[in-house]
Amino acid sequence: MKNEIVVVENPKSPEAEMFRNLRTNIQFMNADSEKKVMLVTSTMPGEGKSYVSANLAAAFAQIDKKVLIVDTDMRKGRQYSLFNLHPRPGISNFLSGVVDQDFVGQKENIENYIQETDVDNLYLIPAGSVPPNPSELLVSNKMKNIIERLKEHFDVVIFDAPPSLIVADALILARLVDFNILVCAQNTTRMEDLNKSKMAIENVGGKVAGVVLNKVQVTTKRYENSYYYGEKLGRQKPKQRR
Repeated sequence: MKNEIVVVENPKSPEAEMFRNLRTNIQFMNADSEKKVMLVTSTMPGEGKSYVSANLAAAFAQIDKKVLIVDTDMRKGRQYSLFNLHPRPGISNFLSGVVDQDFVGQKENIENYIQETDVDNLYLIPAGSVPPNPSELLVSNKMKNIIERLKEHFDVVIFDAPPSLIVADALILARLVDFNILVCAQNTTRMEDLNKSKMAIENVGGKVAGVVLNKVQVTTKRYENSYYYGEKLGRQKPKQRR
């Protein structure tokens, strides 16, 4: 497992504490509901949405929640590398029905695509083989049905989606999940792009629950004054390590 999973590798760090704070905010938001499926996206590549997805998932797993990450960034998925797992078969293989010759089991069974990570209670469906038509795979009824099935077996399901202003994939999924989280990067993300992403998600019927501000340099000494609440989930400031 890479050092980017700070809630496991460096649990006493300010960054790890901020992910735990983000987890707590989500729990409070869902106190009176059964919302358990979330999507994490960004406006552009390089803002840290995979880093945030992985650490948030690990934070939930640490409180005995059964957690699944689904890497739907089928063009440049990297969750498998963060957890040192096999890149395929993955969600693209399940949706397309195209698997390697050494695939074991029924290819229609989603359980055959789930891998166990080194973090207790945390599982992963990697992105899989790069398909020629990721958006078409995500818009299929098969994708809608599998989300309902995953809800039955996991306490928390986190979709790591591609940047919302680059391809349509995130917007296709945004209306299928319970809520969406936008990741932006300090001194990188433009407010105009952030607003565009929020509006695009809402226009397709998705709910934006909050924003995570990433790539902020936070030291232990400065930590007490660095955390603040914003609207809804609040804005968290984890330090990006990639």
